[in-house]
Amino acid sequence: MKRFKNILFLADREKGLSASLDRAVETAKTNGARLTVMDVTADIGLADYIQRTYSVDLNAQLREQRMQFLETLTQPYTDKGVPVYTTVTSGIPFIEVVRAVQRNAHDLVIKVAEHDSGLVSSLFGSTDMHLMRKCPCPVWIDRAGDEPAYHRILAAVDPFDDESGNLQRLILDLATSLSEREHATLDVMHAWELPGESMLANGRARIPRAELDLMLEATKTNHREGLDALLSAYGLSTASDNVQLFKGRPAQIISGYASEQEHDLIVMGTLGRAGIAGLFIGNTAEEVLREAQTAVLTVKPNGFVTPIA
Repeated sequence: MKRFKNILFLADREKGLSASLDRAVETAKTNGARLTVMDVTADIGLADYIQRTYSVDLNAQLREQRMQFLETLTQPYTDKGVPVYTTVTSGIPFIEVVRAVQRNAHDLVIKVAEHDSGLVSSLFGSTDMHLMRKCPCPVWIDRAGDEPAYHRILAAVDPFDDESGNLQRLILDLATSLSEREHATLDVMHAWELPGESMLANGRARIPRAELDLMLEATKTNHREGLDALLSAYGLSTASDNVQLFKGRPAQIISGYASEQEHDLIVMGTLGRAGIAGLFIGNTAEEVLREAQTAVLTVKPNGFVTPIA
């Protein structure tokens, strides 16, 4: 059973912070894990000049203010005997979080979801997106106002994701462990598509409808068999009531199904694409994060190496 040992909670925004911290504390208690609450302050541009001229360290003052805030935030838990550690540093949030993960061997990062900032977020990336792409440990993006308890968990898998190695088993192991520990219902789903279907149906590469139907049925059968092979080790199959095979764009299907079934958490994989590939291709997990109103827990394949030193 997967058990987290060293959790890092990023307190980078105040909306929904208390509810998400409740969730982080409960997760730490359930796993018997150490919990550290972290904040990252931005360096003040004129701080060096002001320090030289007036002997006032504005960055240090800002860090001290945030540390006082974190201590006040975590006081109710420490008063109840729950050990919660706090730390504040300066820099770019996602870089400092990844460095903390590497330095202190954190095995889970939890933070409150950011609001989508549209084109700017798509071009330059939000903290959420950067962490999903670059953080070496699982990243849990929580939704403001979510309850600390979990009732329904959705594992979204892709048995034909050849790039990911054993990523699909990591997803299922984690989702299964969470559902057992939280006494939550676990659902598993996979969404499939026929590449180029629209062109084959209506475009220049159009083929007879009967041939297209045969291709669709063969593709569906292939995906069903692949999903059955993946799930066999977990005592599940596509015949199980809690396993669903859908046709359609994965991000849209995952988000819609999670909303329809009122899942509290989606567990899925991310390949951590960065640079040009991340900008123009992105990945399904990032689309789900933008579209879903559900907390998202993303996992990377074994052997993933972060580009952040």
